[in-house]
Amino acid sequence: MGYYDNHTPGTEQVRVVNKGSKAGYFFTGLIGVLIGALIVWMLVPSLGNVMPGNTGVLKSTNAKQESVQLSADITTDVTTAVETAKDAVVGVTNLQSSRDIFNPSSEAQAAGTGSGVIYKKSDGKAYVVTNNHVVQDSDQLEVTLSDGTKIEAKLLGTDIWTDLAVLEMDAKNVKSVIEFGDSESLKQGETVIAIGNPLGLEFSGSVTTGVVSGKDRAIPVDLNGDNQIDWQAEVLQTDAAINPGNSGGALVNLAGQLVGINSMKIAQNEVEGMGLAIPVDSAIPIIEDLESFGEVKRPTMGVTLVDVMNVSAMAQREVLQLPEEVKSGVVIDQVVEGSPAGKAGLKQYDVIVEMDGEKIEDSIALRKHLYSDKEVGDNMTMKIYRKGELMEVELKLTDNTAL
Repeated sequence: MGYYDNHTPGTEQVRVVNKGSKAGYFFTGLIGVLIGALIVWMLVPSLGNVMPGNTGVLKSTNAKQESVQLSADITTDVTTAVETAKDAVVGVTNLQSSRDIFNPSSEAQAAGTGSGVIYKKSDGKAYVVTNNHVVQDSDQLEVTLSDGTKIEAKLLGTDIWTDLAVLEMDAKNVKSVIEFGDSESLKQGETVIAIGNPLGLEFSGSVTTGVVSGKDRAIPVDLNGDNQIDWQAEVLQTDAAINPGNSGGALVNLAGQLVGINSMKIAQNEVEGMGLAIPVDSAIPIIEDLESFGEVKRPTMGVTLVDVMNVSAMAQREVLQLPEEVKSGVVIDQVVEGSPAGKAGLKQYDVIVEMDGEKIEDSIALRKHLYSDKEVGDNMTMKIYRKGELMEVELKLTDNTAL
């Protein structure tokens, strides 16, 4: 059955013929939907590559994606300081011959490895400062430069009291020498950098950073292993990590200057971040003596000392009988017979509070005055308290080797 569709006058009439059932309409429509969906599916991935406002050829999403690697040149005060100082820091290997009588060996074996710092080149020789305990009992010494070059070194001298040693070696392959800084001018909280070889040469040139935690620390040291305190080591305290093998390495400031010789750490389960270094201002005169004489020539009084601040309040009152206003000073614990102190009449429990007009608050201040301002043969005037009475004593200093 057919019909004519009326339309706008003036145009031709279109004849629509309906042939078939309702099922025919359904399948015809379904095919149309499928064809349309297929066309849309083919176009959508390509359209996804066209940004609004752009024209041109569509880009396939199947194209290979390439990773872009960017390089950044990061330079900080720390990296600059490390670059300045690192080549002057070396490894020091302690070589010892076998001491086993049942298994003797003619070839020296590595007994331990520490660190060192090249501080001078002169007349074809280079000079390295390290710790005494790094080179102790060595039969031979070997220095490993930052580039891996190994050089035999000669031990010029050691000082057990300050834990310092100086080595001499051929300077042919030495390219860098460190510059001394000023440890006295360091401030608490100032950034410092430790460079050395923790746990051996496989970690050579390791860098750790921290701050100056404290200055003028006095650390009791047992030098001969008898569990008795022999010395109060003057050290800088830092939280820069210092581990076995770092001993003798460099503690530098942000200018790359040497401000300390890394020496030890306080290793207790409940303690973290307490590394210790010998201040360079104290080390320089020791280094110079070891290089020139093989030992340190010190003026000596011939006494052992204890800081007043380490004496209990009761002992200060009852044993030392100090006036209440006296809160600092140094107590003479023992007097060596025949020493300058003995000849001057100093006695046990005398409290030194002044030397040559300079106030003495602790044993570090005493040694600074003795070692920096005085020489062997000098006279020295001291003020002391003896059983609460202030007295003045004069003595003549002798060489420490004379006792």
